[in-house]
Amino acid sequence: MPASALITLCTCPSQTVAEEIASALVEQGVAACINIIPAITSIYKWQGRLERSDEVLMLIKTDRSRYPDLEQALTALHPYELPEIIAVPVEQGLAGYLNWVTQCTKN
Repeated sequence: MPASALITLCTCPSQTVAEEIASALVEQGVAACINIIPAITSIYKWQGRLERSDEVLMLIKTDRSRYPDLEQALTALHPYELPEIIAVPVEQGLAGYLNWVTQCTKN
């Protein structure tokens, strides 16, 4: 049986912003754990222009049942007009860790 955990990816403009958002999401119980990966470069088209941004990446661990709440909170907290929010299902993982994610994010 596949796990009910999701890893949600979200970029932020700075370490400070990512830490503030991460703390709020964990405090609200919509995320069990968030890893912040510093110093990534994003290249993308926005409003017809090629853009380049220095960003940080958040890897957000949550339970599938809490994804709607996570997305709503993340959208409200994020400074971008259109934040990157992409959820990827966890197919397998250490059962104890995945159970911990579920317990931390119980509604």
